[in-house]
Amino acid sequence: MKTALIHSEEWARFDYGPEHPLRMERLTLTWRLMQAYGLTTLPQARLVAPEPAEESALLKFHVREYLEILKAADCGTAPAAAAARYGLGPGDNPTFAGLWEAARLAAGGSLCAARLVASGEVTRAFHFAGGLHHAMRDRASGFCYVNDAVLAILHLRAAGLRVLYVDIDAHHGDGVQWAFYRDPNVLTISLHERGDRLFPGTGFVEEVGEGEGAGYSVNVPLDMLTDSTVYLPAFEAVVPPLARAFAPDVIVAQLGIDSHRTDPLTHLALDIQGFGCAVTRIAEMAPRLVALGGGGYDLENVARAWTLAWALMNGVELPAELPAAFHEMARGYRFRCSSLWDPPHEMDPDRRGRAREYAERQVDAIRRVIFPAHRL
Repeated sequence: MKTALIHSEEWARFDYGPEHPLRMERLTLTWRLMQAYGLTTLPQARLVAPEPAEESALLKFHVREYLEILKAADCGTAPAAAAARYGLGPGDNPTFAGLWEAARLAAGGSLCAARLVASGEVTRAFHFAGGLHHAMRDRASGFCYVNDAVLAILHLRAAGLRVLYVDIDAHHGDGVQWAFYRDPNVLTISLHERGDRLFPGTGFVEEVGEGEGAGYSVNVPLDMLTDSTVYLPAFEAVVPPLARAFAPDVIVAQLGIDSHRTDPLTHLALDIQGFGCAVTRIAEMAPRLVALGGGGYDLENVARAWTLAWALMNGVELPAELPAAFHEMARGYRFRCSSLWDPPHEMDPDRRGRAREYAERQVDAIRRVIFPAHRL
């Protein structure tokens, strides 16, 4: 098995702004922790610095008028009226110097991963700066300017491959869902915090797809404080049976870690161990795998989770204690965690019971509404 890790040092040039929760430091810390563990010199793994995507590649999904606004915003400002129309402005999707470059680089990395996997050069590729799953055809949304996941899937589809998209970010993968809502050759499965409690306010079981795509949009909304003991059984009840029935040629996985119990923007309660179990199961099910990053707003969680994910994709078992060399570098980022793994955490039994009951209701609904379309 050959693998590829897609990473660019150019990400350090970009900044959403000092108050924005999406910090580019999370990519630097992830890369440095991978280096410290020796994961960037694995004999079977290629390291690839991606080229920014050409505008023609972005036009496979995004409309030209929207891309023109992104180009205009590259200087750090954009016409106010036009910016607001396309989702740009103060708040989630600020304009900043280099915005167009950053958007092209995000897309280029995920397209690179898709090309390597589609061509058979590697079996698994990981672009941890990708996974910007909220961007729509004609507007920015949820910190996302271009939808690199959609572009990667479109490339895989153009190569004739059936694609299973699995999204474990705490936020619903709405941009990817709507892009393929009528396509029976792309099965999208998103496990996320319930939409009536968290952005983007979608991702209910009833969103099942339309036309020929009916039954190919699958959502597993979860209650607040859903921990690994509840999350993983829900995952097992839905994802593996649908994966077996759909029989994809490739899985595209969005591995957001904002589902962690200490993430400042969300309310799920996974630990690193539970995240690792989900990644392991996705990798086991995937004939070929394109893995992307996604959300995650606690720097310690992001670096540990995505380092673990890359190790799992390569069959490498990591020591629990974080390397001393990494601590020296990470001290300036207020990185205090000394272990790859999270310590035990006691959940209130009543709260866990409510989360389990909610998850079980969603799974039952999926079995009634979705499974028959796949002869399950």
